[in-house]
Amino acid sequence: MSLDPQVVAYRAARAATGTPPLYTQTLAEARAADLAAIRAGGGDVEPVHEVRDATVPGPGGELPLRVYRPAGAGPLPTLVYFFGGGWTLGSVETADGICRRLANATGCQVVTVGYRLAPENPFPAAVLDCHAATRWLAEHAADLGADPDRLAVGGDSAGGNLAAAVTLLARAEGGPRLAGQLLVYPNTDQRAAHRPAGDGPDADRPADDQDPLLFNRHSVDWYRGHYLADPADAADPLASPLLADDLSGLPPALVLTAEHDPLRDEGERYAQRLREAGVPVRASRYPGMIHGFFAMPGIFDAGRRAQDEAAAFLRDVFGLPPAPPAAQVETPAAAPVETPGAASVGEGR
Repeated sequence: MSLDPQVVAYRAARAATGTPPLYTQTLAEARAADLAAIRAGGGDVEPVHEVRDATVPGPGGELPLRVYRPAGAGPLPTLVYFFGGGWTLGSVETADGICRRLANATGCQVVTVGYRLAPENPFPAAVLDCHAATRWLAEHAADLGADPDRLAVGGDSAGGNLAAAVTLLARAEGGPRLAGQLLVYPNTDQRAAHRPAGDGPDADRPADDQDPLLFNRHSVDWYRGHYLADPADAADPLASPLLADDLSGLPPALVLTAEHDPLRDEGERYAQRLREAGVPVRASRYPGMIHGFFAMPGIFDAGRRAQDEAAAFLRDVFGLPPAPPAAQVETPAAAPVETPGAASVGEGR
């Protein structure tokens, strides 16, 4: 499918304003531009019953948290959310819109983690920070009004990579027990970034994965170059979860991908690997969409639908009833992902 009309309009607007790719800017410029773009595309800011900041101990010092708590008494199911930004950009501000909407749509508490950024703090700093924060939340759930038996992790892009890595660490270390993992266009194979379009299993890769007006393979290389101080780290499953020998015993997953995204195939391969390992998986590809759409529902209708799909998944894994009919939106125009030569890895919702 060609680019969605809303993506075409978005691309034209970027061309008209001469917006330079983030990978051509300094780190300071890219960090400011990234946050501005997310705020511009996030849509209306939804009020949440309570939003507060906190800190928890981390391996490199205090870690900032932002806690989004909807109305409701007693311990709440909690999603620990890791923001996207190529491990290089972002803060607890980055996923503000996502966290507000998921908290309101699920009735769950959402906590986002201000992990350390590269290149100042390269791999594995972000993974260790995210795991430490998740473990702290499980062990001190009462301090934040969280239900320790209903804890999930999630994130978009680099945040999806970190969420997948946290599930691997949690399994290896015997906890915390996680109810689910929400992986939105995740990086799962750092080696895949150099695979050229038209090569092997990526033969149907759209030509626009080189488009300077969109997130492209140059973007992937730029972020990875900051994150991996040693290129050999690309083979570490905590950097490339797809390379883990064994994915069994991991929590149920929802994997969302975008058709016109250079990370599409590695995200879908990870969903298939999880399913083959016996992990319950739902996987949806959003046709016509690009990387970043999930964070920009103010521009892309599919972003809102994908957030609704994520909320439905969280309610399910937390054992909560479906949203009442009045709060539901029409079914997302996302397709269940098919892997060549394999069965479907899930159904869009």
